Amino acid sequence: MTQAHQHAPHQHAPHQHGHHHEHGDGGQAEILDLDAEVLAEHIASITAWLPLKTDPRQIVDLGCGTGAGTFALLDRFPEAHVTAVDTSAGHLQHLREKACARGIQERVRTVQADLDAAEWPDLGTPDLVWASASMHHMTDPGRVLRKVHELLAPGGLFAVIEVSGFPRFLPEGAPENRPGLEERCHTATDSLHAEHLPHRGADWGPILTTAGFAVEGERTITVNIEGDRSDAIGRYAHSGLQHIRGAAAAELDPEDLAALDELLDTGSSHSILRRNDLALRTERTVWAARRA
Repeated sequence: MTQAHQHAPHQHAPHQHGHHHEHGDGGQAEILDLDAEVLAEHIASITAWLPLKTDPRQIVDLGCGTGAGTFALLDRFPEAHVTAVDTSAGHLQHLREKACARGIQERVRTVQADLDAAEWPDLGTPDLVWASASMHHMTDPGRVLRKVHELLAPGGLFAVIEVSGFPRFLPEGAPENRPGLEERCHTATDSLHAEHLPHRGADWGPILTTAGFAVEGERTITVNIEGDRSDAIGRYAHSGLQHIRGAAAAELDPEDLAALDELLDTGSSHSILRRNDLALRTERTVWAARRA
């Protein structure tokens, strides 16, 4: 989405209509890449769970961000080609560079498009459309879902992945001088998300049914990855809290802001990068919906 946020955090976390974000593509791209790295196993499990009748040959990734879903799908379906769609030219360039580095650029087409626009570019007739943490960025999700329904080949599948919010990283009693700081940071940004992303965390099942889809599966994945399993978790926590600080600073009291800045100071002995008690905790829900 730019995305699972999110991501993507978007985010929240990550992720679209293209995971596009006011803090610029660079910081967002880093968060999306870290999300993809840490959650690779979980993203792969979603692609394996999809109730597909045959392996898809043509796939569209709506709100692809920097390609977490695109590359997971290309790995899962070695005969497939993916059209990766995002509003962000920077994210698409990053995705193309990663495809070239993997030697699979011939299997990826990137399309820069705003899915809220009345007219969409030609995206072919895909067997599978994937939208991770991107649908909640749409101004009129119902209209976008109807467009996807028209786009899909008969019998094609639409996978919608929604995030519960930005991942949490710190234990409940941390940091020791300001316990609960992370939750207060999220509370400070929740009102902004409610205003700008009212569909984040939505139950997409009924909305998909209204758009003409038959929902064939729903699955919620609870993620809890201990920090010692991936050195990217500390970097993700640092980038994510830095991202949140930009939105939450005006709402936090001075003591909380000082404690947050201490966590973000990579030179401090209290830096979040020096903690050995981090874990990535989040939830993602997936809906698999078929065009009759």
